[in-house]
Amino acid sequence: MIFTLAWRNLWRNRRRTFITTGSIVLAVVLAVFMRSMQEGVYQKMIENVVGFYTGYAQVHQAGYWEEKTIDNSFESMTALDEARAANPRIVGVVPRLESFLLVYHGNASQVAQVVGISPEEENGLTQLGGMVKEGEYLRLDDQSVMIGSGLAKKLNAGIGDTLVLFGQGYQGSTASELLPVSGILQFGSQQLNDRMLYLPLPVAQGLFAAPDRLTAYALDLQAPGDEVAVTAALKSSLPEDYEVMDWREMMPELVQSIESDRLGGYLTMGILYLIIGFGIFGTALMMVAERQYEFGVLTAIGMKRRLLSQVMTAEMVLMALLGVVIGVAIALPVVVYFHYNPFEITGKSAEGYAAFGIEPIIPTAISGTIIAWQTLVVLLMTLAVSIYPVIKILRIDPVKAMRV
Repeated sequence: MIFTLAWRNLWRNRRRTFITTGSIVLAVVLAVFMRSMQEGVYQKMIENVVGFYTGYAQVHQAGYWEEKTIDNSFESMTALDEARAANPRIVGVVPRLESFLLVYHGNASQVAQVVGISPEEENGLTQLGGMVKEGEYLRLDDQSVMIGSGLAKKLNAGIGDTLVLFGQGYQGSTASELLPVSGILQFGSQQLNDRMLYLPLPVAQGLFAAPDRLTAYALDLQAPGDEVAVTAALKSSLPEDYEVMDWREMMPELVQSIESDRLGGYLTMGILYLIIGFGIFGTALMMVAERQYEFGVLTAIGMKRRLLSQVMTAEMVLMALLGVVIGVAIALPVVVYFHYNPFEITGKSAEGYAAFGIEPIIPTAISGTIIAWQTLVVLLMTLAVSIYPVIKILRIDPVKAMRV
């Protein structure tokens, strides 16, 4: 009965109901969109830095991450194959052998991060084949290299040009080789463009005099977020000679950057909630002021204040629910649209994004958790605001109210 009365009361004054519901709709749309945009930027940062290179988890020789030298490499191991077979979250295991070498072309030279890969497996993890800007993607039996577009520009090298690779191999051996360029890569991160050089794993093992040795296994996981469970399972099953790390352990600076920025986002959302709360409170004040006479008459003819306050609270709840439903219905398509058609950043701002290895775009994140939390916060705010009308009703003097 209470909700029936409340529903009828809402439509007795449609203008007031539309104003109140509209303020809640605006609150939900703004809150959901801002949080989705913020989390979308974080997801893109992680995707750029993690998805394009490191993967979400890796296995190394113990101590490799602290001292990244090829001497801390290890021989291919069967224990990881067994662990992969027992864990459905691990889709693939991607072998790598990497180090740093000087790369020469003509009179130009640059230090490059040289990564020996199994091309097919690497493409499954990082979609490296999709980064090929010119030339062709590597095959396992090729005797050539792919380089980042920034490195190609610094070396003034193009497809078919021969590069000289020189440096230190495994256990102090000399690493030197002449290899042609078969592909030029274009990453979203300028840092990767400026330093990356890929070659087939057998060629890399021969170059570094490290037959059948690897510096890392990058794990291709079923879904982002599985890395916590996977790393915990592998740490308990693999020998102590190996270290298993997820991307948070490998890149704590990225985690700190996201967390510090998220705190700033929470502050911004707090200000937004404050504005929204005052807006909803203003509509509640308007409702009470306009209905003083009504409340006075109802209490004068014998309606209990407690029942009247329950009806008023039910009205606020119904308007909040109506506003939340409409707000989500409006916000969700907008969030989905900008997830697949993100804002593009241009000019100096785009250069700043590229300097930090991030694509200059701002997508939104599609997350049921974001929508649930923002709608819950707005609902709680509306319920908190409804305390004011309840107090006014419980304290109402029928005679004074009917004089208004």
